[in-house]
Amino acid sequence: MTTSTDQEAANAGRTRRRGPAKPVARPVQRGASVAATIYRDLRDAIVSLRRAPGEPVVEKQIAEAYGVSRTPVREAVLKLADEGLIEIFPQSGTFVARIPLSTLPEAIAIRRALEEATVRYAAERATRSQIANLRANLELQHEREAAGDREGFHDADEAFHALLAETAGYPGFWTVTQQVKVQVDRYRHLTLPVAGRIGKAIAEHEAIVEAIAAHDPDRAARALTGHLDDLQLAIGDAQRANPLYFTT
Repeated sequence: MTTSTDQEAANAGRTRRRGPAKPVARPVQRGASVAATIYRDLRDAIVSLRRAPGEPVVEKQIAEAYGVSRTPVREAVLKLADEGLIEIFPQSGTFVARIPLSTLPEAIAIRRALEEATVRYAAERATRSQIANLRANLELQHEREAAGDREGFHDADEAFHALLAETAGYPGFWTVTQQVKVQVDRYRHLTLPVAGRIGKAIAEHEAIVEAIAAHDPDRAARALTGHLDDLQLAIGDAQRANPLYFTT
């Protein structure tokens, strides 16, 4: 039987063997957009866990990969530090921040409040074409699951929730939600490899869509609440499986 100590050691070993993610070089425009491009790419790599929590962030390597000076890299790093995605220790270096456990319940609660309102409006207002768009997205989610494409599923999941906000007539709801759930997204990426997790999420999405199609706001809100409650309940499991990725 594998003990929790064995699991922690295995996780630590995997982290050490993989080593820091290498920056992906790509052409960027000069000027203010350089820092914006580097910021976007680094943020995406951190949120998707391609850059693991605790991994060093070496500004010189990033600057060389993009063919720029360290100034725009530093600008991007400082912005990510303000968002809690990077930690800077003057005497030790710069690292991808670990996921702060204490912030997850509040972020999920804020998201729940916003999305409950979203699905209620969607159930009241959805047109046939909007319901068709939601169902088409569900098919895309099934395709990504069948292909074993976890990152593709995550992207389809994000698009699904954006479609809910558009259907509600308030796309800004999703914009605000995205601002508060960045640490939740990092944690969510850890849940995707869990057996059955993607299929369960799709079934929950289907329940939301069926409630919207029935123009039943209360049922849609209950389906959404159940969907996000499952996300909160799995926090402890993710922490135990990946102890090096979290901080209290």
